[in-house]
Amino acid sequence: MAKKILIIEDEKHVAEYLEDIFQDQGYETMVALGSEQGLAMAAEHQPDLITLDLQMPEEHGTRFYQRFRKDEALKSIPIVVISGQYSPHRAINPDKVAAIVAKPFEPAELAAIVSKALG
Repeated sequence: MAKKILIIEDEKHVAEYLEDIFQDQGYETMVALGSEQGLAMAAEHQPDLITLDLQMPEEHGTRFYQRFRKDEALKSIPIVVISGQYSPHRAINPDKVAAIVAKPFEPAELAAIVSKALG
């Protein structure tokens, strides 16, 4: 069975691009276009990994991350932060996530990071 990746990204074209990258690697993907939808989908589908954009309109990714990590059923899911923010490591401690990837990114590099995070 394919590993499931939940993409939390408010820009639809970026989310579609991420879906293409991950599906080409054989992963099953789901997209949430905001943090509330992302939290609900994570609880319902229990993905194997989550990619998280930090700059979203309804709630900054750091707040989502804090709420997410307090949920006992979800907190063990690895998160890869994908952000265009200037210094994402200031928003989220790099030691607390599987990886932080800056936008723009190389698809092959991102695929390798996700593969490593999934074990």
